[in-house]
Amino acid sequence: MEIHQIKAELKNPDFQYRLKAIAALKDYESEVAVPLLTSKLQDSEFLVRSFVARGLGSQQSAESFAALMQIMKFDDTPNVRAEAANSLSLFGRVAVSHLVLAFYQDDHWLVRRSILAAIAEMDCPEELFDICVQGLQDEDFTVQESSVDALGLLANSSQHAAALSQLLNLVNDESWRMRVRVAYALKRFDQPQAKAALEQLRQDTDHRVVGATLEDLSPQ
Repeated sequence: MEIHQIKAELKNPDFQYRLKAIAALKDYESEVAVPLLTSKLQDSEFLVRSFVARGLGSQQSAESFAALMQIMKFDDTPNVRAEAANSLSLFGRVAVSHLVLAFYQDDHWLVRRSILAAIAEMDCPEELFDICVQGLQDEDFTVQESSVDALGLLANSSQHAAALSQLLNLVNDESWRMRVRVAYALKRFDQPQAKAALEQLRQDTDHRVVGATLEDLSPQ
């Protein structure tokens, strides 16, 4: 799509045309694309703002980073903030501290799960452990589950001992769903305490927990 057509479509009352215009900006350099993307930060349609957040992630510049920070902090729609967090993670290590701060400040489950998933893909075990501990205190069970899953990913990291300690504290959790997630996470650890905890979970009163301990086990 030609740039003059993109500019015209960005003003179209039908948001479907605005979405197509924003998607077309991926073919342009940051100098051209970012100002047009940021012109739609306050668009009335949250899908448009979500596309803007996604587009800014592929247009890496100081301006797009700043715009994503603004979206992540101030947009009133969780889907858009989550998309901004995903895009911000594409900037790498420079984004990590901002994502951790957003995790603490934004308690919406979708945003928190997006940040957990993003940081889990980055090589920063200290920060991942930090938000996992915070996530375990979340009122939303899916955030708690995601935090347990992420703790399992720390099995071969510098935070393996701390992560294992957190998981061992949850072996007797009252929720069978949580014990299932803990069982899966513990299978990533080779330490004797992890194996002992798995043995305990194999005797669990809930068959779904027992099944989780036996699933995908193969001779070492």
